[in-house]
Amino acid sequence: MRVLLCIIFSALFICSCQNRLPKEKADTLYFGGTILTMEDKPAQVEAVAVKNGRILFAGSKLEADHYIDDQTKNINLDGKTMLPGFIDVHGHFTSRAGMMQAVDLSPEPYGTVNSIKDLQNTLKNFIKEHKISKTQPVIGNGYDDAIMTEHRHPTKDELDAVSKTNPIIVIHTSGHASVANSAMLKFLGITESSKDPEGGHYGRNKKTGKLNGKLEENASFTALLALTEKMSKGTDTQAQAMDNLMKAQEEWLSYGQTTICDGRTMGESVGLLEKAASKHLFKADVVYFPDYEYFKKGFDTFKPKYMKYENHLKLGGFKFSDDGSPQGKTAWLTQPYLVPPEGQSADYKGFPIFSDETLYNDLKTLFQNNITAQLHVNGDAAIDQALRVIKRLKEEKIYKPELRVTLIHVQNSRPDHIQKIKDLGLIPSYFSTHAYLWGDWHYSSVFGPERASFISPANSALKAGILFTIHHDAPVTPPDLITAVYAAVNRKTRSGRILGPNERITPLEALKAITINAAYQLQEEKTKGSIIAGKLADFVILDRNPLAIDPETIRSISVLETIKEGVSVYKK
Repeated sequence: MRVLLCIIFSALFICSCQNRLPKEKADTLYFGGTILTMEDKPAQVEAVAVKNGRILFAGSKLEADHYIDDQTKNINLDGKTMLPGFIDVHGHFTSRAGMMQAVDLSPEPYGTVNSIKDLQNTLKNFIKEHKISKTQPVIGNGYDDAIMTEHRHPTKDELDAVSKTNPIIVIHTSGHASVANSAMLKFLGITESSKDPEGGHYGRNKKTGKLNGKLEENASFTALLALTEKMSKGTDTQAQAMDNLMKAQEEWLSYGQTTICDGRTMGESVGLLEKAASKHLFKADVVYFPDYEYFKKGFDTFKPKYMKYENHLKLGGFKFSDDGSPQGKTAWLTQPYLVPPEGQSADYKGFPIFSDETLYNDLKTLFQNNITAQLHVNGDAAIDQALRVIKRLKEEKIYKPELRVTLIHVQNSRPDHIQKIKDLGLIPSYFSTHAYLWGDWHYSSVFGPERASFISPANSALKAGILFTIHHDAPVTPPDLITAVYAAVNRKTRSGRILGPNERITPLEALKAITINAAYQLQEEKTKGSIIAGKLADFVILDRNPLAIDPETIRSISVLETIKEGVSVYKK
């Protein structure tokens, strides 16, 4: 009788265990490395099971083995590190694509143009090697006066020395200014009598009052749009544009990003994105933010697309560019630049793009339609304006924190901004790479030591309980979030100066800013940003664990593989 009872109880126990075993089996099982979830608990797991593009299970290897059968693909990470796919919350996807054919004028560490002479030689060599005809326009992109030895912009005359017949325009790394030669000014119809456009400025020689070729903010944007229209007139550029877009996508994927942002979609780029989506060409998710001023008249046509993915493309809101660039010295400040740009007086503080009333009316329209916004605010005066206008809309019960409105860059932030940002429920997204690439320039020429030490104040935001993100602003830099993490953690400039040591954050907090926090900003935290059951199987595999190495070596970490919804979309 005792033996019979033992047999019965054993049979019942086995049946019970079998009932608890998962019925679904994984397509793929990842194990054998460090798997960082970006969740507080568990912060790390041994294995991840994936089925139909979603995470089926994340936990111990012993439990994960219950999800496999002979059809499951087992992937041993061999000691490598897997994280959620990186999320780009503010880059310029279509702008990068549009610059694919431009002459690369980037300085170190991403390029070799470290002086105006280098710039001239690079342009001359391009014209010669590509057998450019004498009247064909030439576009260069990425020159950086902050890093070039002369620490100034090139002039019209210096570009004329490259060619007096080819219309030439070179775009500043910030994207907020450009310089044209005489032939290009003539090509674009910009003359000595041309008046500054609203929110823009034509640079002039301080002594003679004549054009020096520099175009700032809307003067540069409108010139580039006009140039694009002129160059594409009578030609079919769609095939080339699509090819460039796909090349840009591969670049983002190579940096571990499974969600790509187009943070200021202009001109025909909306149509280009929609066409790529209709052809099922996107391997990653793409979130775009059209420039509100540009598309204001067609606003109603965008509303049905808001926050709805279709073939990996989603309208995420609208973009406002409230001021310019600090490294280009067009950002709007409350105190003068330490060293004013050439042609400006000692009290120069940059300038706004919008009046308060324009920004108020535009944001009111968006918020009344429950649509969010990204506001480009670099200078403290621009930040003040955004806070002032949004506070007014909150008091009128038009703005709600649930919209997750984002302040982009927030470079020249002040300590008093932190509590105001928290009170309004805004999300600051920091371009932390500034501390590394332009920290010395901010210290010695843009802001001075005190203001420079508080750029991208991530730790102050953290201590105040503010959720923040980090971005790369490509093509201002390549779509390189690992360098952004490195900069946020170390705040070490290219010369080795520690810029605001109190604003350094831990590697874990920096990684959260490009994963789980980034998902929240884009209102996708239910499906992205961490490795837990139910979320999309978006992963990046790195050669080393950012949490287990010397923080100063983070920048040398390599992306080995990018996985989107369980499918490998990039392998080194």
